[in-house]
Formats: sequence, C-alpha cells, structure tokens
Amino acid sequence: MSSEFELIARHFTRPVRHTVLGVGDDGAIVRPAPGMDLVVSTDMLVAGTHFLAGTDPDALGWKALAVNLSDLAAMGAQPRWALVAAALPEADETWIAAFARGLFAAAEAFDVDVIGGDTTRGPLNIAPTVFGEVPQGQALTRAGAGAGDELWVSGTPGLAALGLQQRLGKVSLRETAAAHCFAALDRPQPRVELGLALRGLASAAIDVSDGLLADIGHILERSTLAADIDFDRLPRAALEACADAALARNALLAGGDDYELAFTAPSARRRDIEALAEKLGLPLARIGSLRDGPAGEIVLRDAGGNPMPVGRRGFDHFA
Repeated sequence: MSSEFELIARHFTRPVRHTVLGVGDDGAIVRPAPGMDLVVSTDMLVAGTHFLAGTDPDALGWKALAVNLSDLAAMGAQPRWALVAAALPEADETWIAAFARGLFAAAEAFDVDVIGGDTTRGPLNIAPTVFGEVPQGQALTRAGAGAGDELWVSGTPGLAALGLQQRLGKVSLRETAAAHCFAALDRPQPRVELGLALRGLASAAIDVSDGLLADIGHILERSTLAADIDFDRLPRAALEACADAALARNALLAGGDDYELAFTAPSARRRDIEALAEKLGLPLARIGSLRDGPAGEIVLRDAGGNPMPVGRRGFDHFA
C-alpha cells in the first residue's frame, strides 16, 4: 500500500505556472502581482451533506475546486492558487487517481496552481482553500448595493437541485432534462469570466450556493436594503424541466448548488450588462430591483405586481 507521501507525490504534484514554490515543502510560496489584493476563500464538501455516497470521484474532484472558485468569481477575483485538505476513509488509489483527474481538470480550466494541502484518515471530507487576485480596491462585495439598483442572476438556477431530487428518486425527469440537471449538479461552472467583467459594473455580488433567495438575502442584509423580485422574470429552465410545479419552483428559488452569480447594478448600466451577456454567450436575467426597507426583506411578485408566498429561502446547515 502506498504511503501518504507517495500518494501526494503521484497524484497531486504537478508543474506550477505562477508560484514561487509549490508542493514538497512545509509551505508553499506565492507572490501576488504588484497592486493586487489577495482574495481567500474556503468551502468544505462533506460526504452525506454536500454529495451522495458513491458520487463519481472524477466529478467530485472537479466540483470540490469549482465551488470554491465560484466564491472568487463572486468577488471579481482572478483565481491563482489552491490548497486541498482531505480526510479519506482509506487509501483507495483508484478513487484518489480519479479524484485528482477531476481536480486538476478544473485547475487547468481556470489557470489555478494546486500548491499543497493535507491528507488524513477519517470520514470523507474535502476542504479546498483558494486564493485569487483583484486590483486593489476593486473587489466586488455584498455591501455595495444601493436603493434603485437592479437585481440580476446568471445562467439557469434550479437545475442542480432538480438533479439531486432525481438522484434521490423524488422526481422523474425526462432523459434530456435529467442530463442537463446532472451536469449542473456534478460539474458546476464557476462564472469566473463574468465575475472579472463585472468589476466596475456591478455594485454587489454573491454566488448562489445555498439558494437563490437565501443568497440574495445576504446582499440585502449587508447592504441594509430590501428587494422586489418579479417571478415571471426568473430563468425558466428549472420550471420547464420538471412537471411537478411546486418542486420546480422550490428548486429555482431555494434549491442551491447552482454556483451562478446574483449581482446588482445601477439601472444606467443595463445596456452594458445586456451587451456583456451577448459577449459571454451567458444568459443574464434582470429579475428585480432594490429599495429602502427592512434589511433582507424580499417580496416576490406575480405578473400583476401582487405579492406571492415566499416560503423556504434556501439551505442552512444548522437550521
């Protein structure tokens, strides 16, 4: 059986591109470019909480890094480096090799150096930490929104949650719809290019991980504002994929695991954002607006402008 250090050397030691010293010492050495701030984030993935037993390790490797890079995207940061700590029940080299393939495929796709980490025996748990660069003072935050700003969301929120429901046997999707939902669940695409383009354009941003309404609520709380959301302006992909209207609505509004970006911008920048959507080939839906009101309040409105029940907003580990 291979030792811990042999496994690291075989599967996790790769050439680096923008790192002074990578894997192999007690610590890595990185050098941010002059005039750049360093953005740091970590998201843990725990078996049974964030992914199902038996999840394809290649897909898990991709997702473990991608969901962390999504946090950098939300702050307008260029991904640069990652550390990966993992607890593994056993040294299953076939599993580890597949996980490393997926991890480094994501690292290659988003120009990230994996510069170290840690392994130990224990219940399956993956905990990457990622580092990105952003010009000083230009990071997007949750606190920058203003009353009158418009509210936008990228892509197709809700599909990943439907994919999970399909895997759990709680819904039966058509074959094509199921394939799209599984792709969204297993291999999320962090919106790095969008995040970089939103610097100087958006006033606030967040990635959608716990549920669309829940994460929009975090922007509202930090910016001490309320929001009106037009239900008919929300992306329709989840609603069209699933015949169970109530389940589809919940997936769209509160399902989470989307890793799309929700962001705000002044109405004067609407044409710029529409042009950006066309340039990136990425749907950007204008779904509402911000106003003065109780911090965090969300009013969901129907086509006639009437309030609709909101219900569950999203996922909370300790609720």
